[in-house]
Amino acid sequence: MHRILRRASFSLRETLVSLLACTAFAAPPTAPTVVAFGDSITEGYGVERNDAYPAQLERALAARGLRVKMINAGVSADTTGNALDRLSAVIAAKPRLVLVEFGGNDGLRGLPLDTTRRNLSEIVQRLQKSGARVALIGMTLPGNYGAVFVARFEKLYQEVAAQYKITLIPVRRAAVLGTGKGLMQPDGIHPTAAGYAQFVRYLLPLVEKEVRALRSP
Repeated sequence: MHRILRRASFSLRETLVSLLACTAFAAPPTAPTVVAFGDSITEGYGVERNDAYPAQLERALAARGLRVKMINAGVSADTTGNALDRLSAVIAAKPRLVLVEFGGNDGLRGLPLDTTRRNLSEIVQRLQKSGARVALIGMTLPGNYGAVFVARFEKLYQEVAAQYKITLIPVRRAAVLGTGKGLMQPDGIHPTAAGYAQFVRYLLPLVEKEVRALRSP
């Protein structure tokens, strides 16, 4: 009887050791998918793909110990209307976080602000319904569009972010990229690789907070 109990105890001990070993060497959780969803600013117009802000941001997060699977879903010249056409494909990637950067082309083309606001609202709603967190990158326009129009354009991002209780990342080119030589391409709209690096330094603490929130219960 004692031999049987000892054998059973030994068997149980082996089982526990095996379970602990499996736990100790288990693969780490899958890195969350983060989609950078936007237009040419996201795509990285005029620079190598590896120098666009999504790639640089992924590396910066990794340096902070936050590994993510970053998907660059930027398409040059896209408007918020084009974004709606592509939204299903983004949702199909099952992102945990989406960085939404649209509206610049709407403004440059003089599209009604109400249209831009309505499209951004639908984008955010559908992403939230899919279970993704959303951070909205607020765009601006060149000064020649008039101070009043530019102010109204920037305000619509504040309104959308407030309505859906999401993080707003306000991006004024002068504030984010500064006026340093070599930060902007000749068109004055798109950053160089160095400009993107500065952009990422601005984005990093804001996006890091969003990524860490994904780990919260």
